[in-house]
Amino acid sequence: MAERADAGPNEAGSVVVATTSVTILASNRQMLYSSASLHRHFYLMAPKPQLIRRLADSTMQGTTKKSRLIATASASPSSSMKDYFSKYAEYLNQFNDKRERVVKASRDITINSKKVIFQVHRISKNNKDEVLERAEKDLLAVRDQHIARLVNELQGTDFWKLRRAYSPGVQEYVEAATLCKFCTSGTLLNLEEINSMLLPLSDASLEPLQINILDYILGLADLTGELMRLAIGRISDGELEYAERICRFVREIYRELTLVAPKMDDTSDMKQKMDTMLQSVMKIENACYSVHFPCEIYLLKETTIEDHKTLLHEHVVCISNGKVMYP
Repeated sequence: MAERADAGPNEAGSVVVATTSVTILASNRQMLYSSASLHRHFYLMAPKPQLIRRLADSTMQGTTKKSRLIATASASPSSSMKDYFSKYAEYLNQFNDKRERVVKASRDITINSKKVIFQVHRISKNNKDEVLERAEKDLLAVRDQHIARLVNELQGTDFWKLRRAYSPGVQEYVEAATLCKFCTSGTLLNLEEINSMLLPLSDASLEPLQINILDYILGLADLTGELMRLAIGRISDGELEYAERICRFVREIYRELTLVAPKMDDTSDMKQKMDTMLQSVMKIENACYSVHFPCEIYLLKETTIEDHKTLLHEHVVCISNGKVMYP
C-alpha cells in the first residue's frame, strides 16, 4: 500500500506531463493546419500570370500616356510661341513692303508736284490763262494717279505709322496746290478744301486719308519761296502790281505763322523754314522797294533780320525821303 502511495504522485506527474505534451502537440498540429490553410488561401488568392501581365501592361500604358501628356503640355507653349513669332514676322514683312511702296508713291508725288510748280513759273502776261489751265490739269493728274495710289496703300489706320514715309510728298503737293490756287484766284487754299478734294479717292467704308495740320503748315511755309521767285519774275516782266500783291500775301502768311511756330514741336523743321520764309519776305520787299524808291534802297540793304521783323509787325507800307511811313 505504501508503494502504491509512493507511486501515486509519480504517476500523476507523468499523467500531467503526458497531458501537457498532448496539448502541445495538438496546438502545434493546429498551428500547422492553420498555416497550411492560410498558405493555401494566399495561394488560391494569388493572381495568375495572365492577370499579372495585364496589370503590368496597363501600368506601362498609363505611364506612357502620362509621359505623352507631359510632353504635349511642355511642347504646346513652344509651338504657340513659334506661331506668334511667325505671325509677327509676317506682319513686319508686310509692313516693311508697304512702307517701301509708300515711299515710292511719295517720291512720285514730289516729282510730279514739282513739275506743276515749274509749269506755273512759265506764266507771263500773254500766256497766263493757258499756263494755269495746264498746271491745273497736271495737278489733277497728280491727285488722281499718285495721291490715289498713296490712299490705297494707307487704307485703314496706318496714317500716323507711316507719316514720315509720305510727309515729303504731301508737303510738295500742298505747295503746288496752294500756288495754283493763289495764281488763279489770289486766295489761300485752306486745309479743309484740300482734304475735301481727297475724299473721293478713299473707300467710303474705311477711314479716309486726311492731310494733317503739320504737313499743311510745312507745305505752306515752302509756298513762300515759290511766291518769292514768282514775284521776282513778275517784277522783271513789268507786272509790279502783281508782285506787290504777292508781297502782301507772303507777309501776311509769315505774320500768322510767327504765332504758330513757337507752339510747335522742336523736332519739326518749322524753325528753319521760318528763317527761310523771312529771307523770302525780305527779298520780295527789297525788289518792290527798289522799283518804287531806287534812291532809298540802300536803307533796306543795311538793315538786319531783326529790323525786318520789327518792320513787319509794325505794318510798314513804304519808305519816303529816308523816313519810315506807318499806316
